[in-house]
Amino acid sequence: MDVSAHTSDAATRPAAPFDMTAARALWEEYAAAHPDVVAEHPEWEVDRFADTADYATEIAEWIETRHKRATSDLVDTFLQRGVPLPRVGAHWVVCDGDGKPRYVLRTLGLRLGTIWTADESFAAAEGDGTLDEWRDVHRGYWTRVCASRGEVFTDATPVVLERFEVVWPPDAADHDEPQDRS
Repeated sequence: MDVSAHTSDAATRPAAPFDMTAARALWEEYAAAHPDVVAEHPEWEVDRFADTADYATEIAEWIETRHKRATSDLVDTFLQRGVPLPRVGAHWVVCDGDGKPRYVLRTLGLRLGTIWTADESFAAAEGDGTLDEWRDVHRGYWTRVCASRGEVFTDATPVVLERFEVVWPPDAADHDEPQDRS
């Protein structure tokens, strides 16, 4: 989802498989604490930011160190993985590069667009700095992802721009109760 210009061998180490038992346990803790929210939006996914172990962990840490509250990805990435695009109100458990679940997130807003659809506010919410820095980092990453699939990234390639809140664990959550934004 998020990306970097990291080039060291450590930065290219593949991320570990998700610890689905631990992810389910984290989800069930959240669900037990917020049954009404979960009843209204029961769907949840397990995913990570980035595609390498070290960077996936680094970006997961941005949730607390940079107040990361947005992410983006290519529409085709969802389609090729066979998963639906995110939905407002849906949840996801974000794992680090070792596959360990760290947070439960809830989608607050979505926009479909291109790399030019993001604005300064979105770039800041992703934790990537300025809009120009965000575009440079994401253009490089998406170019690499598309090339690995035999495709070409252009500035017109469709992307998903997602804003989220942190809802679990309680010590990292943005609010005592998830916000009603559905």
